[in-house]
Amino acid sequence: MKRETIINLIKDWRVALLIVLVIGSLVGIYLAPPNPEKGLEGNLQFGLDLEGGSWLQMEFQSVIVSYSTDKPVGDLIENLQKSLEADVTQIDADHLEIRKSVSRADLEPIFAASGAKIVTYHEGVSQYTADDVKRILSKKVNALGMQDAKINLLTPTGSEYPQYVRIELAGVDMATAQEIVGKQGMFEIRVQTTGNQTEHVLFGDQITSVGVPQKDPYYQTWGVGFTLSDSGAQAFREAALKSGAVDNPSGHNLVMLLDNETVYSAPLSGELAAQIRSAPVKSLSATTGTGDAGLEDAMTLEIHLRAGALPVKVDVVGSGSVPAALGEQFKTTVLLAGLLALLTVGFVVYYRYREPSIVIPMLAITLSEIVILLGIARFIQQLDLASIAGLIAVIGTGIDQFVIITDEVLHEGRVPSSNLYMKRYGRAFGIIAVAAATVIIAMLPLALMDLSTLRGFAIITILGTMIGILVTRPAYGKVIMAILSK
Repeated sequence: MKRETIINLIKDWRVALLIVLVIGSLVGIYLAPPNPEKGLEGNLQFGLDLEGGSWLQMEFQSVIVSYSTDKPVGDLIENLQKSLEADVTQIDADHLEIRKSVSRADLEPIFAASGAKIVTYHEGVSQYTADDVKRILSKKVNALGMQDAKINLLTPTGSEYPQYVRIELAGVDMATAQEIVGKQGMFEIRVQTTGNQTEHVLFGDQITSVGVPQKDPYYQTWGVGFTLSDSGAQAFREAALKSGAVDNPSGHNLVMLLDNETVYSAPLSGELAAQIRSAPVKSLSATTGTGDAGLEDAMTLEIHLRAGALPVKVDVVGSGSVPAALGEQFKTTVLLAGLLALLTVGFVVYYRYREPSIVIPMLAITLSEIVILLGIARFIQQLDLASIAGLIAVIGTGIDQFVIITDEVLHEGRVPSSNLYMKRYGRAFGIIAVAAATVIIAMLPLALMDLSTLRGFAIITILGTMIGILVTRPAYGKVIMAILSK
């Protein structure tokens, strides 16, 4: 190809866009930030089956109940909370979320005593609560530097309420996964009433900001300061007044619990009691102890406080792991499969056209399409076996569409005149666009559904199809015209 032709190709916006996207993708994969120890992998994020790691499946300990009653629903909720010692939330006009695993048989007497009747009973949580749990768990694992975590909500067939949450932690062993995710992070503040009895004040979702662990210079104890929301501070003040802690602070401990284990218990200070008497107090501190153990507990507490408390208890009902060595083996196998697919389609295309000037642009643009796709996936999608299957599918459909373009525009082995070329190219592109739209429509439901095994395949396939239609097919059309023109 002449130098002038190459320069004109680069100046064409379709080819220029392709080059810019390839360069940008390579920068994202290898230079943003530099990650030389990863070699060819760069900054690509690999899923559990390619990286090795652990997964946990947890069940929400909660039920959703619809009811009918002629009495105030507030009385029913109050009776449920006292009888079950659980948080009860009203979802809508006739549904309650009871955040405890309790059978329908155990609930019916409580409803009857409150002048209400159970209409339907489902295990699980509302979508709002499930999304809240997912957000909190995401913050927790991200705070520990594990951005490769994948969290999915699972809803049983025939139900509208999520019942499970599944977490995949690539590169993390099972013991660490249990430590990170298995612990509930339920932070609660209670106030002592009489004797050893305590009364609930608030959960960690009323915490708006958290400080870093600091050591008290006098007592040498580690602690974490945090700030309550307006409603949390008001709830704390009302509980302190009601329990008598304001009048007799030394006889009423302020108790802070993390996962039902006490991390702080001490009488209210006289200064704090005086402040509470006059107005709500928003700034508090939890002390975790002295020495290295106190610092470690403070760091753990900070993570849970920053993530917020889980609004509902979850129990681990399933777990598993993929050894790192097996993940590396899968990664190598997948790489070989991708290269074999690319070489195979190249051989088939060469056998059909017997023209290197056609085969080389096809393979080069297909490779650039994969680079662009990986560059985008580096920011939005882990690469697992399903995603790699999507990549291989993109290679196949891409070559197929290149063949459609080539067959449509070639005339006796050469590109015809510009006008005739554009007419034939437009007809070929129309066929490809319709096929691409069909693929996107077919894959869209899988991409939107929270199915960990299929979502990656659908997302990669949709992205590959869109990149092909918007970038690589137009660029190939321009390149093949320049190469084969008389």
